[in-house]
Amino acid sequence: MRAIGLMSGTSLDGVDVALIETDGERVAGFGPTGYRPYSDSERALLRQALAEGAGLSDRVSRPGVLKVADEFVTCVHADTVEAFITAEHIDRASIAIVGFHGQTVIHRPAEKLTVQIGDGAALARRLKLPVACDFRQADITAGGQGAPLVPVFHQALARDLARPHPVAVLNLGGVANVTFVDGGDPVACDTGPGNALIDDFMRARTGAPYDNYGDAAATGMPNDKFIAGVLDDPFFDLPPPKSLDRNAFAFANIGLPDFSVPDGAATLSALTVEAVARILPHLPAVPKAWIVAGGGARNRTLMKMLARRLAPATVETADDAGWSAEALEAQAFAFLAARTLNNLPITFPKTTGVHSPLRGGVIARP
Repeated sequence: MRAIGLMSGTSLDGVDVALIETDGERVAGFGPTGYRPYSDSERALLRQALAEGAGLSDRVSRPGVLKVADEFVTCVHADTVEAFITAEHIDRASIAIVGFHGQTVIHRPAEKLTVQIGDGAALARRLKLPVACDFRQADITAGGQGAPLVPVFHQALARDLARPHPVAVLNLGGVANVTFVDGGDPVACDTGPGNALIDDFMRARTGAPYDNYGDAAATGMPNDKFIAGVLDDPFFDLPPPKSLDRNAFAFANIGLPDFSVPDGAATLSALTVEAVARILPHLPAVPKAWIVAGGGARNRTLMKMLARRLAPATVETADDAGWSAEALEAQAFAFLAARTLNNLPITFPKTTGVHSPLRGGVIARP
């Protein structure tokens, strides 16, 4: 089938969209991809929604700015798909399903609470296409972490990849997650902060939305004492599966010192890398090859730090592996939508901790 996937991640940079051809088990072909960046005011709205989302105690309430943000997320995703279909001359009738993740505003699996704003049913009506959404809740209800969701897609790509195995796929979004692939069911977890702390630091100190190519970090000096202090958190010693809320290591929680911009960027980049390294003893074997996707794959300094820290394993971007570093998560949600449509499991004991492979997602029809 042909499936469109959408992703608005914890980095709050914009909406990624991608088309793939798949049966939900193998990827037969990659279609076009697209991107709709958020404006500064739209990012501000989503950051406010994240802040207010921290106070939610149920899945359905949308108080205050959350109602506005919910409507915005639905609308911007609809606009993105419409523009994508038009720009790429896609026959709407050929699309079997759209995978819509929404925007996570709170993720607390210990409280059995995860909230992604955006209305899948309204999106289906607007697009006049079936929409798979609400991918996390079934897993959370069944006692899983509800995250990460993309490992089954990483596995579909990596098992045929001409690289030494085992292979690890590292997604550097706002939160970083890793998938270990070596023949059996995938093993996966969140590793810790990805780009979120770096982005928040750069925005607060310079007004820039991120550290472009890691240029600021390249001239700074990491503060090892600060990094060690953050890594004292029990989360980093837990084995997979485990997952994080974007704000779990927000500055309010970790007490960021008054670093210079280069030293702060370097320190937070090194923290991301060290958090990835801390998962190595908990994997079934040491990966021989790492494939890096997400916004962090564009950060040259982060990539160099990873290559040094994870040697002698090879470290390369998803683009270099023949995939798409930018669109991988959007492609993943197209794949998950196809699995939902075909009643295939999307979460597994070694990815989320759920008791057995579990179907997930809800299909909204126009």
